[in-house]
Amino acid sequence: MLKTTIDILGSDVVEFEKYYKNSFQTNNNLLNFVLNYVVKTKGKGLRPFLVLLWNKLFSTCHQKTYRTAALVELLHSATLIHDDVVDEADFRRGFFSIKALWKNKIAVLAGDFLLSRGMLLALEHKDYDMLELLSKAVKNMSEGELLQLETARIGKMDETIYYTVVKQKTASLFAVSCAAGALCASADKHWVDLAFQYGETIGLAFQIKDDLIDFENYNSGKLALNDLKEKKFSLPVIYTYQQLKGYEKEEFNYLAKNSHKKKYALKLKDVISAKKGFDFAQDKLNQLKHDALNLLSECHDSVFKNELIQITNYIIDRKK
Repeated sequence: MLKTTIDILGSDVVEFEKYYKNSFQTNNNLLNFVLNYVVKTKGKGLRPFLVLLWNKLFSTCHQKTYRTAALVELLHSATLIHDDVVDEADFRRGFFSIKALWKNKIAVLAGDFLLSRGMLLALEHKDYDMLELLSKAVKNMSEGELLQLETARIGKMDETIYYTVVKQKTASLFAVSCAAGALCASADKHWVDLAFQYGETIGLAFQIKDDLIDFENYNSGKLALNDLKEKKFSLPVIYTYQQLKGYEKEEFNYLAKNSHKKKYALKLKDVISAKKGFDFAQDKLNQLKHDALNLLSECHDSVFKNELIQITNYIIDRKK
């Protein structure tokens, strides 16, 4: 799907990549080595593509758009590196994490460098509006991480807290990516707000789909149930827990704490399935898809709108 996005955006992707890769230049040999690894193992670029697509909905992209897309990707890369330190994660996208290869100190400093490069990129070109927008995202993501740590017990986490955490930690960067794209095109406030709502909606959907994938992958023998090991309680788990009573909750807690062992993980899945936890999460996912497509229906027809529709479908239907 994202290959189609790259084909549609064409030279705009090339221009964005120039800003992104130029931001990695440093005179420190160790940092260069680490950052080259970041570039080689980076993801699909979904968030910067959202910046470009929302700009293209209203106008042609320009240098500020490319800088903003690079800023978004630098911020995203930095937060992932820091997340792996917080979560003590040794893998990211099937590769060893920076934390696993170079330990915590270097990982934190590499993440700080990427974050500072993004901020400097905006400041050097006086993109103060984008700097303000993205700084709010950093604030929200930090608050979301702290709230998740504060409520890292299954009994303390409920649906309301879950949605707050996801909006802050995951959906906020999706939201500002879309809003920034519309803002780069000088779209009026209605469209900037609509872009933000769309981004927040697909950001929520992205995390709920991750929740389901974590359990689905357990059947395929892949490393899974990572969220439970890191005490991040997903929507199917939270919903199921709320349906239980008395001793059932105690037993469910025990299964969740020991889900790194296959027999307990399988029992946990059986309980969630029996209590319709997976069905509940899928229903919520379908509703978010409907909401996102409904927001896009307000936009004028174009190849870029069609690609945003395809991205929405991809987030709901993806397998990893």
